[in-house]
Amino acid sequence: MEERGILSAADLRKPLNRAVYGLMVLCIVVMAFTMLYPIAMTMFNGLKTNQEINTFPPRFFPTEWHWENFTKGWGYIKLPVFLKNTLLIFGGNLVMTVLVLGLAAFSISRIRVPYSRAVYFFILMTLFIPAASYMIPNFVNLKELGLLNTYWAFWLPAGASAYYFLLIKNFFDGIHPEIFEAARIDGASELTSFTRIALPLSIPIFATLAIFIFSSAWNDWFWPSLVMHTEDKYTLATAIYKYVINARSLDSSVKFNILFMVMVPPIFVFLVFQKFIMRSVSLSAVKG
Repeated sequence: MEERGILSAADLRKPLNRAVYGLMVLCIVVMAFTMLYPIAMTMFNGLKTNQEINTFPPRFFPTEWHWENFTKGWGYIKLPVFLKNTLLIFGGNLVMTVLVLGLAAFSISRIRVPYSRAVYFFILMTLFIPAASYMIPNFVNLKELGLLNTYWAFWLPAGASAYYFLLIKNFFDGIHPEIFEAARIDGASELTSFTRIALPLSIPIFATLAIFIFSSAWNDWFWPSLVMHTEDKYTLATAIYKYVINARSLDSSVKFNILFMVMVPPIFVFLVFQKFIMRSVSLSAVKG
């Protein structure tokens, strides 16, 4: 079935509606240009020479295409090692989100837990606490547990995200309770209802959270640089910050080339899974 937009064909016949619609389209085009221009500029600068990058006025397209800069950028730092570390952190964070936050949200949403409403509002209030205020307590706790320089320094905090918890909980609230009641009549336990009913029906929200978790693991450099002490365990963003952004002897063209290579995967992942993001965010919007 064809989806209908905000304005119908009859609405667009009115001059005022056409003017407003044209203004909206113009704003979208300008926004798209302002977001795509830095990415395109990074890619083309990565294919130039240093002299051409520093010329004034700057040129958008390179006069000569130096594709060998990709080889130089790939071999400058150990990108496969840092990529593996980033993917391990992403995988562990995703598992903790599904198991810990998923079970917690299911218990609050579908099981009559004592003081569940009070627990829900307590978790809701933690959203008003700035993340920077509990960064030091998290670091101290992990240090006392001996978990610094390990992947658990990322996996354990991932199981305490209030925002992800609220998204999952409100998504579970939207599932018809008759489904779980029928499962209980058939003798299914609460864990069986979670694994065989709630999880399969919640693929859109967990797919969306996977994108958010991937973006966080891919872009975060401060927390990994704080808890990881050895180079072989650096994430990709931390390695880029330490060895590329702050490198003074590295050619600017190679810098731009490396930055472009690390830009592409998140964009590709978002384009592939954007339908899950739009669908699940609308379905799991926090109800007032």
